[in-house]
Amino acid sequence: MEYKGRYKIFDPVQIVTYPVSERSNKVKLDDLADPDNIGGMAFDIPKDVEDNIVLLASKIVDARMKDRPVLFFTGAHLIKNGFGRLLGDLVRRGLFTIISGNAATSIHDFELGLIGETSEYVPQALEKGQFGMAFEFNYINAALILGNRYRLGYGESVGRMICDEAFRKEAAKILGPENLSIEFRHPELSVQAVCYEKKIPFTVHAGIGTDVLDQHVYFDGQAKGGCSGRDFLIYTNEITRLTGGGVILNIGSAVTGPEVFLKAASMAGNTGHVPDKIITANFDLRPYHPDKCTDENHVGYYYRDQKSIVTRVPKAFGGKGYYIEGNQKQTIPILYKKLLELL
Repeated sequence: MEYKGRYKIFDPVQIVTYPVSERSNKVKLDDLADPDNIGGMAFDIPKDVEDNIVLLASKIVDARMKDRPVLFFTGAHLIKNGFGRLLGDLVRRGLFTIISGNAATSIHDFELGLIGETSEYVPQALEKGQFGMAFEFNYINAALILGNRYRLGYGESVGRMICDEAFRKEAAKILGPENLSIEFRHPELSVQAVCYEKKIPFTVHAGIGTDVLDQHVYFDGQAKGGCSGRDFLIYTNEITRLTGGGVILNIGSAVTGPEVFLKAASMAGNTGHVPDKIITANFDLRPYHPDKCTDENHVGYYYRDQKSIVTRVPKAFGGKGYYIEGNQKQTIPILYKKLLELL
């Protein structure tokens, strides 16, 4: 990026990259949850948690039967934990009207589509100065540069790169004549690709300096911010559709998901599209103390996901919030299983 200010900046031209094929990854194809095998899985969670998941699943199916929005915001660990195929299957079945996440969510999903593996082994790479230095991260940077040129969203740009050969070739040209080919070995594993094909928005709510993309010479903050900014408006538009009810799920996103939702809900209400009797649910490991959400001396006051998703927002709009406490390696497959049983 060009800079003409008064301070010295780091020159990313100095960065030395390596092929992603040489990287050590913790999550491989065999680690991914197979939708066909969920029915035979055994689960060990408290009955009250399972009961809430069953109730939530019924609310989701009921909302979709009535053509109401169901929004799914997830942190990166759902993809890292191998549940992208489950999410993609639910998107194909029409159960969610929008999928959202931070940039890390998009990156892990991109890696699975690219090589069928994800979750770089950080300690080993960090000590060598190689963490996040695989050249292929520039494929996303190129997609965002091109997407920003066409005024697209972030998730739309990445999904289109995976699915659209012409767009992919145009993005490759940004990386120079020595990189004229970008190939995805497992596009079927990418939720962004599924969403693009099904015309369901996949919105990415990104920061600057928060992701491995930002370490590279092709990083363009204007492109990343522009594409992500458009995604925020796509997400907010979906929130405006909650005037007749709907469901909002937040999966393991402690800050970004709750804050994006809070601002979008305020914008919707400000413009006369007040969410009505919405159902919200937050999935996380931490204990939940609803009586402590207003106590600044208690740690629960500072958990934005519990405070906004489960308590503050549904209460403001006459809705109901659920807290699904447990390891998402248990709770997400159960939700998937219950949804399919209802369908």
